[in-house]
Amino acid sequence: MKTNFVKELQWRGMLHDVMPGTEEHLLSGMQSAYVGIDPTADSLHIGHLVGVMMLRHFQLAGHRPIALVGGATGMIGDPSGKSAERNLLDETTLRLNQEAIKGQLARFLDFEGKVDNAALLVNNYDWMKPMSFLAFIRDVGKHITVNYMMAKDSVRKRITEDSGEGMSFTEFSYQLVQGYDFLYLYRNYQCTLQMGGSDQWGNITTGTELIRRIEGGKGYALTCPLITKADGTKFGKTESGNVWLDAHKTSPYKFFQYWLNTSDEDAEKYIKIFTFMGRDEIESLVAAHLEAPHQRQLQRKLAEELTVMVHSAEDLERAAKASTILFGQSTAEAIKELDRQTFEEIFEGVPQAEVPLDEIQGGLDMIAALAAKTGFLKSNGEARRELGQNAISVNKTKVDEAYTITGQDLIGGKYILLQRGKKNYYVLVASET
Repeated sequence: MKTNFVKELQWRGMLHDVMPGTEEHLLSGMQSAYVGIDPTADSLHIGHLVGVMMLRHFQLAGHRPIALVGGATGMIGDPSGKSAERNLLDETTLRLNQEAIKGQLARFLDFEGKVDNAALLVNNYDWMKPMSFLAFIRDVGKHITVNYMMAKDSVRKRITEDSGEGMSFTEFSYQLVQGYDFLYLYRNYQCTLQMGGSDQWGNITTGTELIRRIEGGKGYALTCPLITKADGTKFGKTESGNVWLDAHKTSPYKFFQYWLNTSDEDAEKYIKIFTFMGRDEIESLVAAHLEAPHQRQLQRKLAEELTVMVHSAEDLERAAKASTILFGQSTAEAIKELDRQTFEEIFEGVPQAEVPLDEIQGGLDMIAALAAKTGFLKSNGEARRELGQNAISVNKTKVDEAYTITGQDLIGGKYILLQRGKKNYYVLVASET
């Protein structure tokens, strides 16, 4: 049984504005809808996920999703000059980014032609490139008045609240470019619905207006709320930048940790938006979480579902193991299995010292490893005392003064983890010079 798409978004907290008649239109038969995606990087980040989830729900409801890569916009760059992420792209880079994005979307959307509602990936550069400026202002621009464009909240806000820099013509006319995308998809792909974030409502309705004035047709608009965090910080950002879907840009471990560290309030909201779990299952999980919030069941389930969806079950298993290591609940075997990159991410910021590799391979006594060679402990006397009290571990295994560190202890061929008590870590780094 196909779901009611609008009702599905509604209970998940993913519906902000919807044009009257949209729900009835979608219930009348299979329809096509699109979401625009910025192609200025060779990976999506989690800020894109809401739009991707909307497309997936749309496909699950029996409709055809269209992902539109905004190549034309990518060729222009960010007209305001305010975003370092949106730089001018050449066509080769644009195509490479498009292919990388399609690969990521394929984890969510079914692009195979075997189903009637197979997803499509299109690039507006393909239809904007051959169009001249004169043709655009003649065939598109003349149908929308400046008064209509000025009335849009996004334009009015920029003009009235701007710091004095003004609004460029490119920015002002962007709603015409986006509106033409909708018109083009309506004509060529029978696309009748555009979806996006709530800040896109003005641009989307410009598209519905072009469809009405030029084609005499009917287009629909639907937006989702902009995702925010309860503490006021920006969703999808960390100190090191965006949380990417590409494992080389954001490792599965860091990706897993991002969701695991969400607040209770955010986790209850995100579990509905970013997973495909059913309503009863989510409500049951929320109830269990409220009874024992310290167990963080919501956050763990959220992190698990998303890590498998974006990466794989194997990546989840590795990320979960790494997470237990970070909080001190792991075995020597588990830590020795870590690859170098994951080890570095887990113990990022932990004090460290370099020791020549040949010294380690030749055998390094514990007193030197704790004091003279690293400075982890202040003196040889303190090192002997801590070792005598069974307070020192090497790679999560308790050791005494008789233990000798060798090349067999190296993690990823480079690191050794020293530990005093439960929370004091120190990393010994084998150097080849």
